[in-house]
Amino acid sequence: MPNDDSVQLYDSLFALLISADQVAARVRELGAMLEQRYGDKQPIFISILSGAFVFAADLIRAFRAPCEVSFVKLSSYEGMQSSGVLQTVLGIDTTLEHRHVIVVEDIVDTGRTLHFFLAHLRAQQPASLCTVTFLRKPTAALFPVEVDFVGFDIPNRFVVGYGLDYNGLGRNLPGIYQLAEKR
Repeated sequence: MPNDDSVQLYDSLFALLISADQVAARVRELGAMLEQRYGDKQPIFISILSGAFVFAADLIRAFRAPCEVSFVKLSSYEGMQSSGVLQTVLGIDTTLEHRHVIVVEDIVDTGRTLHFFLAHLRAQQPASLCTVTFLRKPTAALFPVEVDFVGFDIPNRFVVGYGLDYNGLGRNLPGIYQLAEKR
């Protein structure tokens, strides 16, 4: 497990980028902002699996008003290559028409997943559609995606922790760690 400033996963060293305390404080802020906007609307939070599950769990606990939670698992990979086609592996189990929908994502880099998923959600005619992501890499954007609430903007570096993984490891880290530069 990590020390205060680095962690080894497989053959790679990762350096602390955002501490667990910073993560917790920002998630509380985001929960309060969402509660202010949606607290009287009984929204449904849709967490995109697998990476967003940790963020979604903490975020809905910080949102102290009534809400529902659902999950969706999306994939654009066939083997180790992206097919470029987004497929729903695990779908939403409720109707979204006339509902206030909050999409919870772990990280927005190119924006591909969110771009196509939001188009799918808009077709279901929700009353409102809000996006919240824990991390965003503004310099990596290739698709036009409006994100309503952002935890942290980060550099275009590979990161792990707080739900994000490196070949299955690192999701349980309480902070965010970026791939260390080789010296």
